[in-house]
Parts: sequence; structure tokens; C-alpha cells
Amino acid sequence: MKQNDIKRIGIVGSGIAGLSAAWLLKNRYQVDLYEQNDYVGGHTHTIEVLEGSGMIPIDTGFIVYNEPNYPLLTALLDYLDVETQNTDMSFAVSIDSGSLEYAGDNLKKLFAQRQNLFDFQFLSMIKEIVRFNNQCQNHLHQGDYSISLGDFLDLNGYNHQFRYNYLLPMAAAIWSCPTSTMLSFPFSSFAQFFKNHGLVKLKNRPQWKTLVGGSWQYVKVMADSLGSRIKINQSVASVRRTSSGVEITTKSGHKESYDALIIASHADQAVALIENPNPLEADCLGKFRYQDNTVYLHTDRGLMPRLRDVWSSWNYIADDELETQERAVSVSYWMNRLQRLKAEKDYFVSLNPLQPPQEEQLIEKMVYQHPVFDHGAMWAQQQLNEIQGKQRIWYCGSYLGYGFHEDALRSSVEVAASLGVEVPWLKQTQAITLQPDMDQLASLARSVGV
Repeated sequence: MKQNDIKRIGIVGSGIAGLSAAWLLKNRYQVDLYEQNDYVGGHTHTIEVLEGSGMIPIDTGFIVYNEPNYPLLTALLDYLDVETQNTDMSFAVSIDSGSLEYAGDNLKKLFAQRQNLFDFQFLSMIKEIVRFNNQCQNHLHQGDYSISLGDFLDLNGYNHQFRYNYLLPMAAAIWSCPTSTMLSFPFSSFAQFFKNHGLVKLKNRPQWKTLVGGSWQYVKVMADSLGSRIKINQSVASVRRTSSGVEITTKSGHKESYDALIIASHADQAVALIENPNPLEADCLGKFRYQDNTVYLHTDRGLMPRLRDVWSSWNYIADDELETQERAVSVSYWMNRLQRLKAEKDYFVSLNPLQPPQEEQLIEKMVYQHPVFDHGAMWAQQQLNEIQGKQRIWYCGSYLGYGFHEDALRSSVEVAASLGVEVPWLKQTQAITLQPDMDQLASLARSVGV
């Protein structure tokens, strides 16, 4: 189908992938953006909390980014003139009701429990961290993309303490999935991600940033420019290809026809929408699995490490390192530190806590889905070019990379480019490759936001 044949484009899903696709295409095409929720932004979900006489905006989904690993997002925020501020990505671990607690900021917090200075197992974990960091960097030159993280740890004899008290907690927190799932993660992709984000060295790590006033600031600017083209509270129930285009039907029964459609929802939702998907579509999109994560915004300090001295931006909480391998990862984010909130209370965002926050301290409860990346998902990523734009349907979303904000934005930029539209800030980002080498899929891993 020629670009000249396309006048009207429907877009399903208003996360950063769908929202940026609509924003990029709006001046060339007539676009309609459908969103099932009562807000725009997907995982960019900022909630205002009343404290005293003012409102405090607190992020519950996308929270942080850094410039080296988010070139497209950085350029977009600059172009939209959205104010940002520096933050930190400190990480703490609390296991078995606080029997083991430490943070990685400095030696004082690393040995916040003084007995760990004389604990052979704890000291051996630190030694293994140094060994792993060195091996990670060396492995990147070998180009072996078949070995899993679990295989790598077994082959190299990494001990239990390193695995379950450091590496897997950090990895599970980054990808919002159980520690057992991380063991099947392709190791080369894992090592590349750790290298890109400076996690295999102690110095010169990227400077992390948040958006002043909450991550919804960029959403507001983009949504305002789209106006009535955004259809909130309109869930798309089905998508049907016709001889002249694509017809969507909403759950309310409304039908609308378009020359082309962009599905910017999760992969499993996308394939469920399409009536009679072709075999490759069904196979590719069906390979992606998702993890449900329950998220609470609250003020309950009981969901943080027991030692206040180790409180960090990210706090991994487990009841027992062996028993929690299969359960969803539990992480509490200290939003005062992450967003530099000017607040009297401590505010937390907890992902799959071991127990819910006290009811009187609960502000909001949400459920987010995050993609799970295994060899099946990576195979599907390589096949998606075969279905992209075929029979009038395009796909975009974070699942085309590694589940992060930059990946979702990159996917929409690529769809826009295939429809003849360049990003307005392109001259600022000439070094960006819009079609990454699929052998280096991990280079797409750009963010540690939930």
C-alpha cells in the first residue's frame, strides 16, 4: 500500500508509543487515538496527592531516565521544553524480615549491619560482585547469544549469596519479574544492559533524571496538541481488515474505518484484537508473555527496610531468598528521594509487596503489566519486520525492545519513519540508529522505570 493512499490513521493505546506516534503523525495524517482508561499516558501515570494546602505529583509507573541510554526521550523532552532534575538510583536489599539489610551507596550503608564486617558469606558476595563485573565486560567481546543468565552463573560457579542476595534481586527489580524468570534471560543481553547503564563499574555511572512536577509533564504537552483526536474511555474491542482499510469496533459498539491502524498496546492484547490474524502475526505476537504487577502508592514505612540508614531509591524486599524465587518481585520506591519531593510525609510506591500497605496509609492501587523477555520473545522481535505495516496494520510498544520507555518511543519513531514522517528533533540526534542490529537487542534496554 502506498503512503499516498493513507489519509486516516487509527491508533490504539495512549502509552508513550501510541501517544508519540499520534503526535508525530498529526500534521500529515488525520489521526484518532483510542485509550481505554480515563487518562492518557499508559505507564506514565502521575497521581496528585493532597498534603496541607497543596498537591504533590507522584509518579507510579515511568519515573527515571538517563541521557546516554535514552537519546530519543532526551531529545523529545528537550524539544518539548520539559524541565528535568538530577536524581539517584541507589539500591537496597532487605531479606527475611531484615535479617540481612544493606545498601550500595557507600561502605557505611554496605555494612549498616556491623556484623557483616565479619560475615564470611557477605564478604564472599562482595568478592563475587567484583568477579562478575569483570566477566561481564569480557563476555561482551565473545558474542555468544545462546547462553542464559542461569547457565552463565552455573558454568562460572557463582555462589548462592551473590545470586540471591545481590544479582537476582537487582535484576528482578529492573525488569519487574520473579528472580526465577531472570535465570532464563539471555546472558549477552543482560551483560550489555549492565554495561550500558554503568552497573559493572563503580565510577562514571550515568546521571539519572526525573521530570520536575512528575512524568506526566511531557504527556500534557503532547496531549494538548492532539486535543479532541484523543478518545479516552473508549476501549477497542476488535479490529477487522476490510477491502479498503481497517475497521475498529469499540466496546460500546461504535465502528470506525481507517486507511491504516497502529496498535500500540501490549503484544498479547494486540493479537487478541485482530479478527483472523495471519499465521505469522499470531505466532510473533503470541510469543510475548506479560507479568502482572500490583502497585500501591502509600505512606506505610512497614514496606521499607527496617534500618532507616539503608533506605534507598529502590528497595528490594524478600521474606526468604529461596522461597521467593517464583513469586513476583517485591520492590519499594522511596519517592521523596527519587523525585526530590517537597513533602512532610514519606511517600512510597511498592511493587508486589509481601503484604499490602495499611488501609489508612493507602493512597492508590494499580495493576501494570510488564513484558517478560526470553528467547521466544527475542525470536519474535526479529520476525516482526515481516508483519510490520503489512495489510494496513503497524505495531509499536516497549516489547519491541526491552520493555522500557526508550524502546516504546523508538518503536513509534520507526513506524512514523515508515509512514514518511521524520522526528522534528532529528538534527539533534543524527547518531541515533532507528533500526538497531538485532544481534545487539540489549542495546535497546534503556530504562529501569516500572
